[in-house]
Amino acid sequence: MSRQYDSRVGNIGPGVELPYAGIQTFLKSDHRDVTDLDGYDAVVVGIPYDGAVSNRPGARYGPQAIRRASSWWAYLSGYKGGLTNMRTGKQVDFSALSVADCGDVPVFPMDRERTAESIEAHVAAIADQSFPVVLGGDHYCTAPSFRGFAEGSGYDDVGFVQIDAHTDTSTGSPVFGDEFHGSSTALVADSPYSDYEHVSQVGIRGYESPDFFEFAEESGLNLFTMRDVEERGIESVVEEAIAAAAAETDAVYVTFDIDAVDPSVAPGTGTPEPGGLSATEALSVVETLGQHEAVEGADLMEVAPAYDHSEGTQRLAAYLLVTLLERRFAE
Repeated sequence: MSRQYDSRVGNIGPGVELPYAGIQTFLKSDHRDVTDLDGYDAVVVGIPYDGAVSNRPGARYGPQAIRRASSWWAYLSGYKGGLTNMRTGKQVDFSALSVADCGDVPVFPMDRERTAESIEAHVAAIADQSFPVVLGGDHYCTAPSFRGFAEGSGYDDVGFVQIDAHTDTSTGSPVFGDEFHGSSTALVADSPYSDYEHVSQVGIRGYESPDFFEFAEESGLNLFTMRDVEERGIESVVEEAIAAAAAETDAVYVTFDIDAVDPSVAPGTGTPEPGGLSATEALSVVETLGQHEAVEGADLMEVAPAYDHSEGTQRLAAYLLVTLLERRFAE
Protein backbone atom coordinates (compact mmCIF):
# COMPACT_ATOMS: atom_id res chain seq x y z
CA MET A 1 0.00 0.00 0.00
CA SER A 2 2.77 2.42 0.87
CA ARG A 3 4.51 1.72 -2.45
CA GLN A 4 1.35 2.49 -4.37
CA TYR A 5 0.96 5.77 -2.45
CA ASP A 6 4.60 6.71 -3.04
CA SER A 7 4.24 6.17 -6.78
CA ARG A 8 1.38 8.66 -6.87
CA VAL A 9 3.06 11.46 -4.88
CA GLY A 10 4.71 13.02 -7.91
CA ASN A 11 1.31 13.49 -9.57
CA ILE A 12 -0.37 15.16 -6.60
CA GLY A 13 1.49 18.48 -6.35
CA PRO A 14 0.75 21.45 -8.65
CA GLY A 15 4.45 21.89 -9.54
CA VAL A 16 4.59 25.34 -7.92
CA GLU A 17 5.23 25.67 -4.20
CA LEU A 18 3.19 28.27 -2.36
CA PRO A 19 5.18 31.10 -0.77
CA TYR A 20 4.28 30.05 2.78
CA ALA A 21 5.03 26.36 2.24
CA GLY A 22 8.22 24.34 2.24
CA ILE A 23 11.67 24.97 3.70
CA GLN A 24 12.44 28.68 3.93
CA THR A 25 15.59 29.36 1.95
CA PHE A 26 16.16 32.65 0.14
CA LEU A 27 14.05 32.61 -3.04
CA LYS A 28 13.27 28.96 -2.25
CA SER A 29 16.74 28.18 -3.56
CA ASP A 30 18.84 25.06 -3.09
CA HIS A 31 20.26 24.51 0.37
CA ARG A 32 23.97 23.81 0.01
CA ASP A 33 26.97 23.29 2.23
CA VAL A 34 29.51 26.09 2.04
CA THR A 35 31.99 23.68 0.44
CA ASP A 36 29.64 22.68 -2.42
CA LEU A 37 28.78 25.79 -4.43
CA ASP A 38 29.98 25.14 -7.98
CA GLY A 39 27.79 26.63 -10.69
CA TYR A 40 25.82 29.14 -8.60
CA ASP A 41 25.65 32.82 -9.55
CA ALA A 42 25.00 33.95 -6.00
CA VAL A 43 25.11 32.33 -2.58
CA VAL A 44 23.15 33.54 0.43
CA VAL A 45 24.27 33.19 4.03
CA GLY A 46 22.67 34.55 7.20
CA ILE A 47 24.24 36.01 10.33
CA PRO A 48 21.74 35.82 13.22
CA TYR A 49 23.79 38.05 15.51
CA ASP A 50 22.99 41.38 17.16
CA GLY A 51 25.40 41.35 20.08
CA ALA A 52 27.07 44.59 19.01
CA VAL A 53 24.10 46.97 18.84
CA SER A 54 23.97 50.26 20.72
CA ASN A 55 20.19 50.71 20.56
CA ARG A 56 17.34 48.22 20.04
CA PRO A 57 18.20 44.53 19.61
CA GLY A 58 16.35 42.12 17.34
CA ALA A 59 18.40 41.99 14.12
CA ARG A 60 19.35 38.41 14.98
CA TYR A 61 15.93 37.52 13.57
CA GLY A 62 16.55 39.41 10.32
CA PRO A 63 17.90 36.55 8.18
CA GLN A 64 14.94 34.31 8.92
CA ALA A 65 12.46 37.11 8.19
CA ILE A 66 14.12 38.14 4.92
CA ARG A 67 14.19 34.57 3.67
CA ARG A 68 10.51 34.12 4.46
CA ALA A 69 9.62 37.35 2.66
CA SER A 70 11.66 36.40 -0.41
CA SER A 71 9.49 33.35 -1.06
CA TRP A 72 6.86 35.58 -2.66
CA TRP A 73 9.10 36.38 -5.65
CA ALA A 74 10.08 32.73 -6.00
CA TYR A 75 6.40 31.83 -6.09
CA LEU A 76 5.57 34.51 -8.66
CA SER A 77 8.37 33.45 -10.96
CA GLY A 78 7.36 29.80 -10.81
CA TYR A 79 3.66 30.50 -11.13
CA LYS A 80 3.91 32.85 -14.09
CA GLY A 81 6.82 31.15 -15.86
CA GLY A 82 8.93 34.29 -15.89
CA LEU A 83 8.23 37.91 -15.05
CA THR A 84 8.08 41.40 -16.49
CA ASN A 85 9.53 44.07 -14.22
CA MET A 86 6.91 46.82 -14.36
CA ARG A 87 9.39 49.43 -13.05
CA THR A 88 11.92 48.84 -15.80
CA GLY A 89 9.75 47.27 -18.50
CA LYS A 90 12.30 44.47 -18.87
CA GLN A 91 11.67 40.75 -19.10
CA VAL A 92 13.22 38.93 -16.18
CA ASP A 93 14.43 35.39 -16.67
CA PHE A 94 14.75 34.12 -13.13
CA SER A 95 15.57 30.68 -14.52
CA ALA A 96 18.89 32.24 -15.57
CA LEU A 97 19.60 33.14 -11.95
CA SER A 98 21.12 30.28 -9.99
CA VAL A 99 21.06 30.88 -6.21
CA ALA A 100 22.05 28.68 -3.29
CA ASP A 101 21.47 29.23 0.42
CA CYS A 102 24.08 28.02 2.92
CA GLY A 103 21.92 28.66 5.96
CA ASP A 104 23.37 30.65 8.85
CA VAL A 105 26.91 31.24 10.01
CA PRO A 106 27.54 29.72 13.47
CA VAL A 107 27.53 32.61 15.95
CA PHE A 108 28.52 32.87 19.60
CA PRO A 109 26.28 35.42 21.34
CA MET A 110 28.67 35.98 24.26
CA ASP A 111 31.86 35.98 22.18
CA ARG A 112 32.07 38.74 19.57
CA GLU A 113 35.61 37.89 18.44
CA ARG A 114 34.81 34.23 17.83
CA THR A 115 31.66 35.26 15.98
CA ALA A 116 33.71 37.59 13.76
CA GLU A 117 36.13 34.76 12.95
CA SER A 118 33.21 32.51 12.01
CA ILE A 119 31.68 35.18 9.76
CA GLU A 120 34.98 35.90 8.06
CA ALA A 121 35.72 32.24 7.37
CA HIS A 122 32.25 31.43 5.98
CA VAL A 123 32.03 34.49 3.74
CA ALA A 124 35.56 33.82 2.47
CA ALA A 125 34.56 30.28 1.52
CA ILE A 126 31.57 31.61 -0.42
CA ALA A 127 33.50 34.45 -2.10
CA ASP A 128 36.04 31.93 -3.35
CA GLN A 129 33.25 30.29 -5.36
CA SER A 130 30.45 32.78 -6.01
CA PHE A 131 28.83 36.17 -5.41
CA PRO A 132 28.12 36.35 -1.65
CA VAL A 133 24.84 37.80 -0.38
CA VAL A 134 24.91 38.23 3.39
CA LEU A 135 21.77 38.67 5.52
CA GLY A 136 22.29 40.40 8.87
CA GLY A 137 22.39 40.72 11.76
CA ASP A 138 23.59 44.03 13.15
CA HIS A 139 25.93 46.22 11.14
CA TYR A 140 29.02 45.14 13.03
CA CYS A 141 28.77 41.93 10.97
CA THR A 142 29.71 43.88 7.84
CA ALA A 143 33.36 44.33 8.87
CA PRO A 144 34.19 40.59 9.10
CA SER A 145 31.99 39.93 6.05
CA PHE A 146 34.00 42.50 4.08
CA ARG A 147 37.31 40.99 5.19
CA GLY A 148 36.07 37.50 4.31
CA PHE A 149 34.96 38.71 0.88
CA ALA A 150 38.37 40.22 0.14
CA GLU A 151 40.27 37.18 1.39
CA GLY A 152 38.10 34.62 -0.38
CA SER A 153 38.11 36.53 -3.66
CA GLY A 154 41.87 37.05 -3.53
CA TYR A 155 41.56 40.81 -3.96
CA ASP A 156 44.13 43.26 -2.61
CA ASP A 157 42.03 46.41 -2.94
CA VAL A 158 38.27 46.50 -2.45
CA GLY A 159 35.96 49.50 -2.71
CA PHE A 160 33.08 49.87 -0.29
CA VAL A 161 29.65 51.40 -0.98
CA GLN A 162 27.56 51.96 2.15
CA ILE A 163 23.85 52.81 1.98
CA ASP A 164 23.03 53.97 5.49
CA ALA A 165 21.59 56.60 7.79
CA HIS A 166 24.75 56.56 9.93
CA THR A 167 28.44 56.73 9.05
CA ASP A 168 29.57 53.96 11.47
CA THR A 169 33.00 55.57 11.68
CA SER A 170 33.41 55.47 15.47
CA THR A 171 36.90 54.43 16.50
CA GLY A 172 36.03 53.82 20.13
CA SER A 173 33.23 54.20 22.63
CA PRO A 174 33.58 54.38 26.42
CA VAL A 175 30.39 52.29 26.60
CA PHE A 176 30.60 49.88 23.66
CA GLY A 177 34.35 49.59 23.11
CA ASP A 178 36.31 49.74 19.88
CA GLU A 179 34.20 47.31 17.84
CA PHE A 180 30.41 47.55 17.62
CA HIS A 181 27.84 48.32 14.97
CA GLY A 182 28.84 51.98 15.02
CA SER A 183 32.44 51.19 14.06
CA SER A 184 31.98 48.84 11.09
CA THR A 185 33.06 51.35 8.44
CA ALA A 186 36.08 52.43 10.47
CA LEU A 187 37.08 48.76 10.66
CA VAL A 188 36.66 48.38 6.89
CA ALA A 189 38.75 51.50 6.19
CA ASP A 190 41.45 50.34 8.60
CA SER A 191 41.61 46.84 7.09
CA PRO A 192 44.42 45.86 4.69
CA TYR A 193 41.92 45.87 1.82
CA SER A 194 40.54 49.42 1.76
CA ASP A 195 40.77 53.00 3.00
CA TYR A 196 38.44 55.97 3.27
CA GLU A 197 39.30 57.17 -0.24
CA HIS A 198 37.56 54.04 -1.55
CA VAL A 199 34.59 54.24 0.81
CA SER A 200 31.38 55.86 -0.46
CA GLN A 201 28.44 56.56 1.84
CA VAL A 202 24.93 57.36 0.58
CA GLY A 203 21.91 58.56 2.56
CA ILE A 204 23.69 59.82 5.68
CA ARG A 205 21.56 61.98 7.97
CA GLY A 206 20.91 62.71 11.64
CA TYR A 207 23.87 63.81 13.75
CA GLU A 208 27.59 63.08 13.75
CA SER A 209 30.59 64.53 15.63
CA PRO A 210 31.14 68.31 15.48
CA ASP A 211 34.02 68.08 12.99
CA PHE A 212 32.72 65.26 10.82
CA PHE A 213 32.72 67.18 7.52
CA GLU A 214 36.36 68.11 8.15
CA PHE A 215 37.13 64.46 8.87
CA ALA A 216 35.46 63.40 5.62
CA GLU A 217 37.46 65.92 3.61
CA GLU A 218 40.79 65.08 5.25
CA SER A 219 40.33 61.31 5.05
CA GLY A 220 39.05 61.29 1.48
CA LEU A 221 35.70 59.74 2.43
CA ASN A 222 33.17 60.05 -0.38
CA LEU A 223 30.20 61.37 1.57
CA PHE A 224 26.71 61.80 0.08
CA THR A 225 24.13 62.94 2.60
CA MET A 226 20.36 62.87 2.23
CA ARG A 227 20.55 66.53 1.29
CA ASP A 228 22.74 65.53 -1.66
CA VAL A 229 20.16 62.90 -2.63
CA GLU A 230 17.34 65.44 -2.41
CA GLU A 231 19.21 68.03 -4.49
CA ARG A 232 20.84 65.79 -7.11
CA GLY A 233 18.62 62.72 -7.36
CA ILE A 234 19.41 59.22 -6.17
CA GLU A 235 20.66 57.74 -9.47
CA SER A 236 23.25 60.49 -9.98
CA VAL A 237 24.50 60.16 -6.40
CA VAL A 238 24.77 56.37 -6.49
CA GLU A 239 26.58 56.37 -9.84
CA GLU A 240 29.17 58.79 -8.46
CA ALA A 241 29.47 56.76 -5.27
CA ILE A 242 30.17 53.55 -7.20
CA ALA A 243 32.68 55.27 -9.47
CA ALA A 244 34.60 56.59 -6.47
CA ALA A 245 34.63 53.22 -4.72
CA ALA A 246 35.61 51.34 -7.87
CA ALA A 247 38.47 53.64 -8.87
CA GLU A 248 41.78 51.75 -8.63
CA THR A 249 40.22 48.79 -6.81
CA ASP A 250 39.71 45.17 -7.82
CA ALA A 251 36.02 45.00 -6.89
CA VAL A 252 33.31 46.71 -4.87
CA TYR A 253 31.47 45.35 -1.83
CA VAL A 254 28.07 46.86 -1.02
CA THR A 255 26.44 47.13 2.38
CA PHE A 256 22.82 48.24 2.71
CA ASP A 257 21.67 49.13 6.22
CA ILE A 258 17.86 49.04 6.12
CA ASP A 259 17.77 52.17 8.34
CA ALA A 260 18.85 54.08 5.23
CA VAL A 261 15.16 53.86 4.35
CA ASP A 262 12.77 56.21 6.14
CA PRO A 263 11.20 54.57 9.22
CA SER A 264 7.72 55.41 7.93
CA VAL A 265 8.48 52.79 5.26
CA ALA A 266 10.84 50.47 7.15
CA PRO A 267 10.28 50.77 10.92
CA GLY A 268 11.67 47.32 11.65
CA THR A 269 15.20 48.31 12.57
CA GLY A 270 17.27 49.00 15.66
CA THR A 271 18.21 52.65 15.12
CA PRO A 272 15.53 54.36 13.02
CA GLU A 273 16.33 57.84 11.72
CA PRO A 274 13.66 60.15 10.21
CA GLY A 275 14.10 61.69 6.78
CA GLY A 276 15.45 58.69 4.87
CA LEU A 277 15.11 57.14 1.45
CA SER A 278 11.70 56.31 0.06
CA ALA A 279 11.00 52.76 -1.09
CA THR A 280 11.25 54.00 -4.68
CA GLU A 281 14.64 55.59 -4.04
CA ALA A 282 15.87 52.43 -2.30
CA LEU A 283 14.89 50.33 -5.31
CA SER A 284 16.65 52.80 -7.60
CA VAL A 285 19.79 52.35 -5.48
CA VAL A 286 19.94 48.59 -5.97
CA GLU A 287 18.92 48.82 -9.64
CA THR A 288 21.89 51.12 -10.21
CA LEU A 289 24.26 48.98 -8.14
CA GLY A 290 23.19 45.82 -9.92
CA GLN A 291 24.19 47.23 -13.31
CA HIS A 292 27.84 47.63 -12.32
CA GLU A 293 30.06 44.61 -12.83
CA ALA A 294 32.48 45.97 -10.23
CA VAL A 295 29.94 45.01 -7.55
CA GLU A 296 30.87 41.44 -6.57
CA GLY A 297 29.41 41.05 -3.08
CA ALA A 298 26.69 42.56 -0.92
CA ASP A 299 25.02 42.45 2.44
CA LEU A 300 21.78 43.77 3.90
CA MET A 301 21.84 44.50 7.63
CA GLU A 302 19.83 45.66 10.64
CA VAL A 303 16.39 44.23 9.83
CA ALA A 304 14.74 43.76 13.23
CA PRO A 305 11.31 42.34 12.36
CA ALA A 306 9.74 42.62 15.83
CA TYR A 307 9.37 46.40 15.39
CA ASP A 308 7.25 46.10 12.24
CA HIS A 309 4.09 44.07 12.72
CA SER A 310 3.10 44.71 9.10
CA GLU A 311 6.21 42.76 7.98
CA GLY A 312 6.87 45.53 5.47
CA THR A 313 10.51 46.02 6.47
CA GLN A 314 11.61 42.48 5.70
CA ARG A 315 9.48 42.48 2.57
CA LEU A 316 11.29 45.56 1.29
CA ALA A 317 14.66 44.08 2.30
CA ALA A 318 13.95 40.92 0.32
CA TYR A 319 12.74 42.95 -2.67
CA LEU A 320 15.94 45.02 -2.63
CA LEU A 321 18.11 41.91 -2.77
CA VAL A 322 15.94 40.25 -5.42
CA THR A 323 16.22 43.41 -7.52
CA LEU A 324 19.99 43.57 -7.09
CA LEU A 325 20.36 39.96 -8.23
CA GLU A 326 17.88 40.46 -11.05
CA ARG A 327 19.86 43.36 -12.46
CA ARG A 328 23.16 41.53 -11.99
CA PHE A 329 22.24 38.10 -13.35
CA ALA A 330 18.72 37.77 -14.77
CA GLU A 331 18.25 40.49 -17.38
